[in-house]
Amino acid sequence: MVSRVARTLFLLVWVELGLVLVLVPWSEIWEANYFLVRYPMLSMLARSAYLRGAISGLGVMNIFLALESFRHRMPPAIAKRG
Repeated sequence: MVSRVARTLFLLVWVELGLVLVLVPWSEIWEANYFLVRYPMLSMLARSAYLRGAISGLGVMNIFLALESFRHRMPPAIAKRG
């Protein structure tokens, strides 16, 4: 059985990962990338607003799923069985 502290830390990691996926594609970190300088075709793809929006959408979905799993806790009887 996973303790509450471990579960909370696990969920915080998923929320943080979601925030990174939401914010990084729109920051300067995304533009200053070794692979984008090395491969010009990849640079054109990476600068696309559609790709950035898709990655940000995955981040938003990740945050919602982490918060949803935090909201739905297993009853104590079921948690002790597993």
